[in-house]
Amino acid sequence: MKKRLLAMLLTGALCASMAACSSGGSSSTGTESGGESAEGGSGSYKISVILKTTASEYWQYVQAGAEAYEAENPNVQVEVKGAPSETSYQEQLNMIQTDLAGDYDGFVIAPLQADMVANLIKGQTKPIVAVDTKIDAPEVISFVGTGNESAGALGGKAAVEAAKEAGWTDIKAIEIAGVQGDTTNTDRMNGYMKGIEEAGGDFLEDEVQYADAVATKAVDAMNGIMSRYPDGIAIICANNDDMAIAAAKAAKDSGNAAYANTIFLGFDGIQSACDAILEGRLTMSVAQQGYEMGYESIATVVAKLNGEEVEEFVDSGADVVTAENAQERKDTLQGYLEALEG
Repeated sequence: MKKRLLAMLLTGALCASMAACSSGGSSSTGTESGGESAEGGSGSYKISVILKTTASEYWQYVQAGAEAYEAENPNVQVEVKGAPSETSYQEQLNMIQTDLAGDYDGFVIAPLQADMVANLIKGQTKPIVAVDTKIDAPEVISFVGTGNESAGALGGKAAVEAAKEAGWTDIKAIEIAGVQGDTTNTDRMNGYMKGIEEAGGDFLEDEVQYADAVATKAVDAMNGIMSRYPDGIAIICANNDDMAIAAAKAAKDSGNAAYANTIFLGFDGIQSACDAILEGRLTMSVAQQGYEMGYESIATVVAKLNGEEVEEFVDSGADVVTAENAQERKDTLQGYLEALEG
């Protein structure tokens, strides 16, 4: 990821140098053909990117990745927009409807309401990529996002190893989950269970606490866990970082020393999680690669436009953030945002 960020900066300098040295060269813009395209194609492409919002840190990483691809490939024009918030459902649907009728060659969509978006895109023949959240529609050529089950398993295994290092011998784990029935939540839960049990831990499936991905509800869930397990639990894994941080704080505020060495595992790996890990308020987090999602989603649309075969699922990857690499992760994320602002 750092290489791509550096490549973005170097490409800008290279393009400026080439423009200064060029004599009489021609180019094309918009949806015209004839230019030397990215990835070896023969046309210039204009791609609409509609995110859930551009008002949050996570989605700004996705935006930065998409715009980095544009910077590296002068014949690709990317237009990024997003709803005011992740509950602005109608606003996003209006954006999608408007862009579908526009002069774009392809689309990247992170749906707030996947079923509604599936209805909107019926009959579309231009390439459409779903990013972060799947859209169940034949018009979608690929889904670019986190393999939530594999990422959860990665975090679960790391949490068990950390619990062993912290001195736990009876390694039980309880999840504070998101919305019951939500596909992403289920995939992460299955991943946690798989990783924890493969590493020798015991995932207490009957004790899963659904907290709707909300930090305040995670506090209530954690208080309930401590009431039922006053002698401590080795691992508390949560569906997102906010809930994990809130649960860890509830345990600390309770004064129950049995939870002093509990491993608190979050999911997302954003800057606030890095800060919490560095400050000892969170043990670790499974990091989604939002920048990679943005970059690979544009690359997938371009590949399809160039007549290439594309994968139905492009895994943007995941990593585990711990005290050892949290500062490096934070610096990388800050670099993405600085490049976006520049």
